[in-house]
Amino acid sequence: MELTTDANLALLILRVVVGLTLAAHGWNKFTGGGKIPGTGRWFDSIGMRPGRLNAYLAASTEVGAGLLLAVGLLHSFAAAGVIGVMTVAGWTSHRSNGFFIIKEGWEYVFVLSAAALVSATTGPGEWSIDEGLGIATDLDGMTGFWIALLVGVGGGIGQMLTFYRPSSVASGD
Repeated sequence: MELTTDANLALLILRVVVGLTLAAHGWNKFTGGGKIPGTGRWFDSIGMRPGRLNAYLAASTEVGAGLLLAVGLLHSFAAAGVIGVMTVAGWTSHRSNGFFIIKEGWEYVFVLSAAALVSATTGPGEWSIDEGLGIATDLDGMTGFWIALLVGVGGGIGQMLTFYRPSSVASGD
């Protein structure tokens, strides 16, 4: 289906804004403040152990999925990467703080996840690498929705089942 210039522009803006926002977060884990060692200590503190490994996994996923989403390459799988890291972030560090991000709540991770899911469902648009490769329509619609949702949430849950070991207040850890 041929899209209008307006629709292609809107999809491009959505992909680039969400993708580069996530990539910037990942890049900051590599280069900002405490870099990977500091990010790893923070991951340890929230129960994602080993922290340094999880810092590399999160940073790499954020940069990789963010850039893939921005350019529209393997778009639904990139959206799944966004949803996966946001699932982990939402559960491990935001869910107990309520909704609003101003109180470190889950608002931000929810909005990025919803935008990624919408983007996977609508497809990357004609101004994307997937379109250039002729695979855009193979990975959008309900196929894109289910890829992004199941791979994203499933990947996030799998990561938490593998690595999430929060300290128990009752045990004095």
